[in-house]
Amino acid sequence: MTTIAFIGLGNMGGPMAINLQKAGHAVRAFDLSKEAVDKVVAEGATAAFSAQDAVQGAKVVVTMLPASQHVEALFLGKDGAPGLLTSIAPGTLVIDSSTIAAATSQKVAKAADAAGIDFIDAPVSGGTGGAIAGTLTFMVGGTTAQLERAQPYLEKMGANIFHAGAVGAGQTAKICNNMLLGILMVGTSEAIALGVANGLDPKVLSEIMRRSSGGNWALEKYNPFPGVHENAPASKGYAGGFGTDLMLKDLGLAQDNAIATKASTPLGGMARAIYAAHSIAGHGGEDFSSVIKMLQKP
Repeated sequence: MTTIAFIGLGNMGGPMAINLQKAGHAVRAFDLSKEAVDKVVAEGATAAFSAQDAVQGAKVVVTMLPASQHVEALFLGKDGAPGLLTSIAPGTLVIDSSTIAAATSQKVAKAADAAGIDFIDAPVSGGTGGAIAGTLTFMVGGTTAQLERAQPYLEKMGANIFHAGAVGAGQTAKICNNMLLGILMVGTSEAIALGVANGLDPKVLSEIMRRSSGGNWALEKYNPFPGVHENAPASKGYAGGFGTDLMLKDLGLAQDNAIATKASTPLGGMARAIYAAHSIAGHGGEDFSSVIKMLQKP
């Protein structure tokens, strides 16, 4: 049994923390939302009063935060307040599963290394269903030795673990994946909306496309049309899941990276513009599959 501090218990982090607890580890959980903490505590974890309290005695620290600025502020501090690295014991393993800029991961990793702390970036894919089932895909940036150290914990939360390269590489792989996911969701939504506008049954059309050359993950597991997949956010009022604003953030990271590397990503840029308009229209808190609302006939 390992004492694990888990910071960030949202739609993804909460189930991940619960899976570590169920695997026999002692999870010390912290989130700014008391409700989120309570859900994890109900499964046997211990509530921490702060992030600093959570890491006391922990051999492993896992974080799942919304964006780069949150990760940097947590670990390195902000406005004169000390960062969490000053409270983490040397020799501790830190697994950051947030989706952030690769440069931020590298900056935090450099500071962690100076403090004798192992830091890896390990963003995930697989959605809330994968987080609950423990079947996530991890894209890891760090050394081989660090990955080997993290493997026993990652295996309790995911089914696929890839070593993308040095620190920051996991983040790069993740933004490439999510850029493609955003493009696919827009395209899938367009196709279903077109079929429905012509009187087709969305379930029948989705099954035809799923088994044809247009098949993709959205059609398999995350259909954007209500009622096609019972457990998809679309069938739950687009609640939970992966928020539109989070997808917009990831598409923004991809575009920032594309500009920095002079890579051509015209469809990624178009997807970002579509999700920005969707967010401005008031759908930022809804699951990203709600983008189909923009494409349906009134």
